[in-house]
Amino acid sequence: MTARAADRARYDRATAQLDAPVAIVDLDAFDANADDLVRRAGGKPIRVASKSVRCRALLERVLAREGFAGIMSFTLAESLWLARSGFDDVLLAYPSADRAGYAELAADPKLAAAVTVMIDDPAQLDLIDAARAGGSEVVRVCLELDTALKLLGGRVRFGARRSPLRSSAQVAEVARAVARRPGFKVVGIMAYEGHVAGVGDAVAGRPLRSRAVRLMQAAARRELAERRAAVVRAVREVVPDLEFVNGGGTGSVQHTAAEDSVTEIAAGSGLYVPRLFDNYTSFTGRPAALFALPVVRRPGVGVVTVLGGGYPASGAPGADRLPVPYLPEGLRYDPQEGAGEVQTPLLGPVADDLLIGDKVWFRHAKAGELCERFDTLHLVEGDAITATVPTYRGEGRTFL
Repeated sequence: MTARAADRARYDRATAQLDAPVAIVDLDAFDANADDLVRRAGGKPIRVASKSVRCRALLERVLAREGFAGIMSFTLAESLWLARSGFDDVLLAYPSADRAGYAELAADPKLAAAVTVMIDDPAQLDLIDAARAGGSEVVRVCLELDTALKLLGGRVRFGARRSPLRSSAQVAEVARAVARRPGFKVVGIMAYEGHVAGVGDAVAGRPLRSRAVRLMQAAARRELAERRAAVVRAVREVVPDLEFVNGGGTGSVQHTAAEDSVTEIAAGSGLYVPRLFDNYTSFTGRPAALFALPVVRRPGVGVVTVLGGGYPASGAPGADRLPVPYLPEGLRYDPQEGAGEVQTPLLGPVADDLLIGDKVWFRHAKAGELCERFDTLHLVEGDAITATVPTYRGEGRTFL
């Protein structure tokens, strides 16, 4: 029996009394992935990206482990909810226009001490001030640096279009604008190199593309390390007591951790290891989050149909954004139908071994987004469910 076949047998036994659709997290794999992230971080603390977990119980579990400290959140409403739930170090990774949230933040000493907001433009300070509604608490601020690699005079760009702040002079000027403004304090810098951390460099069957990605990423790491260090030096001249410099992501942990200017690493996807993180030379994780759909039809030889399955991930549309049939091995989508909202045909000789009611296990393309489809996660240890915990959705929290 292969390792994957053994996993399928374990998951089927653990969920034998549960009807699919059902979602699980394999805690042995989850904990092993957490250990690997800590190893790769080389002693620097890892701030957990909540977007990639979306389950308070699992955020608590990983933050109880040595090597993890703090949360990187994705909306202001989520940040405030987490802070009220007892998480005392929450960095909001994206600028917000949530006026009600800012009013709440500025009026509550506990929230103001726990939550750091992201800006890359002084106009965002105007919005926060206009939303204060009398709240006078000092708002903690993090400045975001653009990490994109630009070549040929900027005509070629690798990296997400995020912050407009690119040079040390630009970031330092915004830091000075914050320092001059009552009610705000710069406490950190963030730079997320998604074109390194979130792009696989070993794409199966694409050796030339993989080689090109590795060359691009090597150049991007060199350029960013130099520029990030200069930015940090410039900002520290304005803010000598800067608390943190955050960088990285699951795919670049060890590279980012090697930079002296970086004090902490962000990571989250590496806990669940969705399918988009299969194509890396720098690390190999264990799939920890899976969902099962039930076989409801057998339309013909070599075909079964499962209920549901149309759970595409965010990003540029493409086949790589679809969940992948994982267990049993050997199933694939019908190219004329793909993953459907209500039903999904699956092809392959192994389909003939599946019976009505059997489970087919899938891996989502991205971490965290799976939890927008399920109210609960069943936590599996060995071949048994040891706990069932709510996702954000299960707690009635759908932030985006």
